[in-house]
Amino acid sequence: MIAISSSLNGQELNCQVQVIAPTLQSSPANSEIMQELQATVFEFINGTKWTNEVFQDEERIECSILININSKTGSDQFRASIQVSSSRPVYGSSFKSRLLNYNDNSLTFQYQRGGSLVFTPDRHQNNLADVLAFYVYMVIGYDYDSFSLKGGTPYFDKAQQIVSNCQNAPESGWKPQEGTKNRYWLVVNHVQNLFDPLRVCFYEYHRQGFDLLYSKRDEAIKKVTNAIQLLETIHKTRPNSFNVQMFFTAKADEITALYKGAPADVKNKIFNTLVKLDPGNISRYNKMKQGK
Repeated sequence: MIAISSSLNGQELNCQVQVIAPTLQSSPANSEIMQELQATVFEFINGTKWTNEVFQDEERIECSILININSKTGSDQFRASIQVSSSRPVYGSSFKSRLLNYNDNSLTFQYQRGGSLVFTPDRHQNNLADVLAFYVYMVIGYDYDSFSLKGGTPYFDKAQQIVSNCQNAPESGWKPQEGTKNRYWLVVNHVQNLFDPLRVCFYEYHRQGFDLLYSKRDEAIKKVTNAIQLLETIHKTRPNSFNVQMFFTAKADEITALYKGAPADVKNKIFNTLVKLDPGNISRYNKMKQGK
């Protein structure tokens, strides 16, 4: 197993990067390539200035990227998955609330030793650079949306521009016809008017809910409950939508922990909403309801 992890204070992001290649572990040459690739990705993400904003060290967005290389399909061509996770601090506590946790299985790219990653904002040139830049802007967008209502719009627009640039790309993951769960739908859905309740939920859940949790707990839990219930509007039109599922992939654990010790009437109210919106986690919510 090739697994090298790094972290460094960067520009907007404090991103941990890991590249693993379990099927290529027998070759020392492949091991060296993976180490170099990890360092290249790390520098690309943490060393690039992605916005015009000035971030203090303590304001940098914490995130992680795991690239799992499944196969080498040519001398410099790879097939992999990429898992992206990010979080933000909760005011007045040491707790960090996860904003994004997504595993993208459609990553193919070329990489040669000594190569660099070049991102070109107005055209598709390097697929790995485009995929990484796309997720960087999604991470920044989610972070901004959690602190101000629709504050992440400029960064979702940049992510959507990358998707637009890649519509004629030979690599997968960019096009609407390839399925309902890919990079295209992740950002296009998010900025549609239909999904406005999700963005309002995202803001109220974090800024008016969790950020007050340690000073006004009862009020904060009510805000979180109301925020989650906003998602029912989307569910009526688009049941089990990709973006709502993504919300619960990131949030199910902390929602369960939040309500486990709540009064029975509060738990019953949120339970009925959760099992409707996130049936895949019904066993977890049953335990929450029972206080387990």
